[in-house]
Amino acid sequence: MRLGCALLLVLFSVSISAQELTTTKSTDTISHWTKKNIVGFDISQIAFVNWSAGGNSAISGLLKGDFFRVYAKGNQKWVNELIVRYGLNKQDGVELRKTDDLIQLSSTFGYRKDSITNWYHSAKFNFNTQFSNGYAYPNTERAISRLFAPAYVFLGVGAENASKSKHRIFYLSPFTFKTTFVLDQRLANQGAFGVTKAVLDSDGSIITNGKQTRTELGFLFTSYYKTEIAKNIIWVNKLVLYSDYINKFGNIDIDYDFRLDLTVNQHVKVNIGAQIIYDDDIKAKKQMDGKQVTVGPKLQIRQMLGVGLVYTF
Repeated sequence: MRLGCALLLVLFSVSISAQELTTTKSTDTISHWTKKNIVGFDISQIAFVNWSAGGNSAISGLLKGDFFRVYAKGNQKWVNELIVRYGLNKQDGVELRKTDDLIQLSSTFGYRKDSITNWYHSAKFNFNTQFSNGYAYPNTERAISRLFAPAYVFLGVGAENASKSKHRIFYLSPFTFKTTFVLDQRLANQGAFGVTKAVLDSDGSIITNGKQTRTELGFLFTSYYKTEIAKNIIWVNKLVLYSDYINKFGNIDIDYDFRLDLTVNQHVKVNIGAQIIYDDDIKAKKQMDGKQVTVGPKLQIRQMLGVGLVYTF
């Protein structure tokens, strides 16, 4: 069963999450597989009754899970991870809205020449998408994203350097393919997420449908740093930089994620953090005069504060 679970995740890779495995739940000493599963639920709620200062009652929930499978033998290392998150928010007088949505499958295989060096020759594969439709609220008539629209695949080879304790790691790849999937023809026709948009005639009718995929070859850099800044307070930083050789080399896609993990006890934790993304291929949506208008690329910022239950097995 353990081997089957590991094979399910073989195709997916990202180096920046492998470092979380400084502690493990169980190890199969015969097969050299290690597994760790973390599931959690964060909730926040506020309610008003005859409150003179005013305000809207609201409740939010976030379901999250991290599942790891690691193979380590001699100078070989194979790390597999599945991350899922889904969050919803409900306020008085406002429809149910999505606050978080992620499916990330990843796999990394590394080999080093001896047990002394911290450098690994690595091959990596990473896949990202989402569960459900996304909207530019308050417009809920037309989705601006869907399952597999977009989806991103990274495949590359490079070199990885990790400290012995795995609290610091960085990866360099001069050859990484990035493929963007937009498997929704309406969004593909709009040229969403950087794919080639549809060709229209003078009346606005479609002559040729937009392409549903786009492939790039570029340079990838990822880094991870984790440290305990005070007792029961862990600071985690993740950074991903990518630049395409063919299209506008020097334009850098940025994905920076940092958080503070505060441990109350074994099952209760507090998370404070933010994620900053910039991608020249992602155009923002804006409501103007009652219509949804596509504007230029914008800096994307997501801030989060969560208190919830965590179970590790």
